[in-house]
Amino acid sequence: MNKNIKLVTPIIIAIGLTVPFITLAKEIVIKFSHVTTKTTPKGKGAMLLKKMVDERLNGKVRIEVYPSSQLYGDKAVLKALLLNDVQLAAPSLSKFSKYTKKWALFDLPFLFKNAQALNCFTDSEKGQELLNAIDRKGLKGLGYWLNGMKQISANHPLITPKDAQGLKFRIMSSDVLKAQFEAIGANPQKMSFSEVYNALATGVIDGQENTWSNILSKKFFEVQKDITVSSHGVLGYALITNKRFWNTLPDDIRLELEKIIKEVTAKVTQFALDVAIKDMQTIADSGKTNIHILSPEQKQQWVVAMKPVWAKFENQVGKDNIVVVQQCNAKN
Repeated sequence: MNKNIKLVTPIIIAIGLTVPFITLAKEIVIKFSHVTTKTTPKGKGAMLLKKMVDERLNGKVRIEVYPSSQLYGDKAVLKALLLNDVQLAAPSLSKFSKYTKKWALFDLPFLFKNAQALNCFTDSEKGQELLNAIDRKGLKGLGYWLNGMKQISANHPLITPKDAQGLKFRIMSSDVLKAQFEAIGANPQKMSFSEVYNALATGVIDGQENTWSNILSKKFFEVQKDITVSSHGVLGYALITNKRFWNTLPDDIRLELEKIIKEVTAKVTQFALDVAIKDMQTIADSGKTNIHILSPEQKQQWVVAMKPVWAKFENQVGKDNIVVVQQCNAKN
């Protein structure tokens, strides 16, 4: 019998008979909280997930999407997930240091050659194995969602690592990102995503690192005079849920959700690849900031300056994982 149907057996006293009848089970509501706008790859992915669930599981499951930190920021949402106050979230992979040290792999500077290399790794056996690293903490990884390559910005040109010395850069709560900026003599400042625009506008911080879609959607380019095409890191998200909640879903519903998530995950990657060049061009056309493209020699200076960070964290993130990433780099 379908697990979404309950048998209810009332007792009809008047005639002394027991008569079974069928009622539909209550619709399952899944709250999805994230911090970006609906126009970013993650925002589009969340809305596509909602649409596909509406189409395939109509009346059984409903997803409510709360973008732009309407419910929680990336840090608070992890606690909310464990309390089952929300059931889906997609925080940056940089936000999980208290839950697993393995995902710090994704923060290593200049590790991934491009977004295609990242996608190659996350689809690999090693990448899928790494997705399970938070299971023992009561959370479950459902997929990796790509945003894109990160660029660096400030209020003067960042052409060599020396140009960043002494500047205050916003970072996510990641020890790797902290070490990355310290390696070039900068001052990393941990700060939530929702606070970045005002901090840039008021001079609380001097610069930031982010993808083209986030720089555009949050209007960081309006308060940063210069952006360097560094592509020094990747910004990816983990689509996660409460492990207990997920495991108690009816089997048929859970399997259908897994199929939908797999399809949406592939679409999110394509969203990210499609919008990167378009968003960069939109920012360039605005005339509000200068975009600097590094020569191979200039980029190599940044690589050399940040590369020591690898040695500091390679045992933590797994040398075997780094090897697989490098194999993906060679293919892409």
